[in-house]
Amino acid sequence: MLNTMSESPRVVSRRRFVGGAIAGATAMLSASERMLADIEHSPNDPFIVLLRGIYQSVPVGAGPSGNLGLTTIDLSDGSYNKTRIYPVWGIDGANDQKKPIGNFYVHPKVCAYDLPGGSLAMSFDAVPPGAPPGFNSFVPFSDGEGGFFLEGTFELVIIEATGIYQAFQGGHNHMVDRLHKLADGRLNEFCFCNISKYQFP
Repeated sequence: MLNTMSESPRVVSRRRFVGGAIAGATAMLSASERMLADIEHSPNDPFIVLLRGIYQSVPVGAGPSGNLGLTTIDLSDGSYNKTRIYPVWGIDGANDQKKPIGNFYVHPKVCAYDLPGGSLAMSFDAVPPGAPPGFNSFVPFSDGEGGFFLEGTFELVIIEATGIYQAFQGGHNHMVDRLHKLADGRLNEFCFCNISKYQFP
């Protein structure tokens, strides 16, 4: 009888402790899940995406609905080509890098990114005097099959940003590109884009 009575407080206390610990862990897990959800939907600075796939022309009037909310460029004027965007790091969807998250639109002087939660418009920097080959330009290499690999790095300024990317306006994009011009004339893109809020010097 004395043993039972003396053990009861310990049993109750242990149950309360375990129950409280589980409740606390659940609350912490929920908070962590909310934090991860916020991170998932807010782009990191910088974030990295991959442009990959065969370019398709965008006919006049066939640009994206609402022009992606952008006002500095016209994606339906017939001068753009598009390919797919894949997440690499610091952006929604990066947990599954095999699935495209949007479209990339390019013109000789400007481009646009259609991304989860918003869009970006950018302009390509000019080739500075005395720049080495491949800086803001392509250097061609034969692919041995009648086509060429066009390799180079490119610097871009973000001229407009919408949605969750608004803070990136005025920022910078550093591209590392290996564009494959196939023998039949098609262009197959493979380009990493490091997009950040800071301006390029």
